[in-house]
Amino acid sequence: MKASELFVRCLENESTEYVFGIPGEENLDVMDALLDSPIKFVVTRHEQGAAFMADVYGRLTGRAGVCLATLGPGATNLITGVADANMDHAPLVAIAGQASTHRLHKESHQVLDLEQMFQPITKYSSRLLTPNIIPEVVRKAFKLAQTEKTGASFIEFPENIAEMEVDDYPLPVKNPMLPEPATDQVERASRAISDAKNPIILAGNGVIRAKAWQQLADFAQRLNIPVANTFMAKGVMPFKHPLTLGSAGLQAKDHVHCGFDGADLIICIGYDLVEYHPYLWHPSRDRSIIHIDTMPAEVDAYYPVTVGVVGDIKHALIRIGELATPHQGHTMRPLREALIREMNACSTDDGFPIKPQKIIWDLRTAMELEDIVICDVGAHKMWMARMFRCEVPNTCIISNGFASMGIALPGAIAAKLALPERKVVAVTGDAGFLMNVQELETAVRMKTPLVVLIWNDSGYGLIKWKQMNQFGRASNVDFNNPDFVMLAESFGARGVRVDSAAQLLPVLREALASEQVTVIDCPVDYSENLKLTATLGEMICPV
Repeated sequence: MKASELFVRCLENESTEYVFGIPGEENLDVMDALLDSPIKFVVTRHEQGAAFMADVYGRLTGRAGVCLATLGPGATNLITGVADANMDHAPLVAIAGQASTHRLHKESHQVLDLEQMFQPITKYSSRLLTPNIIPEVVRKAFKLAQTEKTGASFIEFPENIAEMEVDDYPLPVKNPMLPEPATDQVERASRAISDAKNPIILAGNGVIRAKAWQQLADFAQRLNIPVANTFMAKGVMPFKHPLTLGSAGLQAKDHVHCGFDGADLIICIGYDLVEYHPYLWHPSRDRSIIHIDTMPAEVDAYYPVTVGVVGDIKHALIRIGELATPHQGHTMRPLREALIREMNACSTDDGFPIKPQKIIWDLRTAMELEDIVICDVGAHKMWMARMFRCEVPNTCIISNGFASMGIALPGAIAAKLALPERKVVAVTGDAGFLMNVQELETAVRMKTPLVVLIWNDSGYGLIKWKQMNQFGRASNVDFNNPDFVMLAESFGARGVRVDSAAQLLPVLREALASEQVTVIDCPVDYSENLKLTATLGEMICPV
């Protein structure tokens, strides 16, 4: 067979369901081989959109999402999405065509050293220089992408190699098992927890990747320890659980920060430092920290680990939970109650433009608990992370490692393809939406019904928020928008403009019930940003 055919068989061997991308001259042979494969190729309208789709697909399924581009500008367009997957620890394999090996040694049309270019933003970057290494390279790319901490791999595929004849077959898929946590560390962690007066848990996305949310809930319940989660671990503990404190991640002091301030022991479980700087929640550097994760802790002056329990997170939680002495009570319940009061405060607010709290209340009311929100990056991300209640993990997808704008719409398409039985909403600002608006055509063509909820403020709201906090004035953050309703309709989608607070909930319910792609233009009152900052700045901890 041709090398391109072997390559596609190797993708099939890895249970690849979709390849997201754009065809080009240098991947013609791969595109032709895909016609004879059960793998579905999703034609996107920009390579960044393809990479974001693979990113979110990988995060939701645990299997590497795959994206494909041609050489040169096609490959460089993948970079933002690939970097996002790598820093968010989403499994992804990116593939790019390349010019013939006969011209890689010299200045040549559209030729860049892609292997070197992708090396800093992936776990593994490789170039196929002979057909007989294809099974090894593909197996290694998927194995590393899917092994903790999960991330991105890259394969460069020169066009003349793809044309060559080869007689080979894919390698067996064998992914490594996580090691059992060391007994002495389990015992040390158990003693530290038993001796603590006021412990708190910080749960990160690693718990979701390990599918250890039930073990976390059992651990917290048995030992009576409250749980804060990072933005990317929303839903890891059901918000309805009385031990759940909500999300930690605002750079301003929030209710949950009072919990860290009052704790003598912080138990970090599946926590990725890339998400939330330790100096923001542990500025004093004087607390004991237990690190429970699949990998040893990163070195950070504000993350001085007292006990490190490395290995299978599920097993670590079960074993420590059996040995540690349960705590009789905790003093952090007022923190949860204060957050709930804030969540409820605007449920009937009829102001227009609509307050962020009201948008979130109506969105949560309209959606089923297992429906999925893909959240873009901007001021709305801070509000969603803080106030959108999650009862189920992986139902509010936030990029908070690389935190790239533009992920929501392409990510929502991937979510609908990965989990077609769920309703999917892309929550995005007007700025983030326009960064990958072209993927509306992909959604309409693929018949992936989803809702795009645009928080419209005609500006870069998060940057304005920070500018006003720091300098008291804004600098170059305002812009004009197209008519989003007409824009949606021009793509073949349905467009709706919200004209009053009372209109939002019925519009959301109708959109979620529809089998169309629906774009909702919702004006947002971001004067609430500065009010929140002022409130938190004046906050007296209730514990």
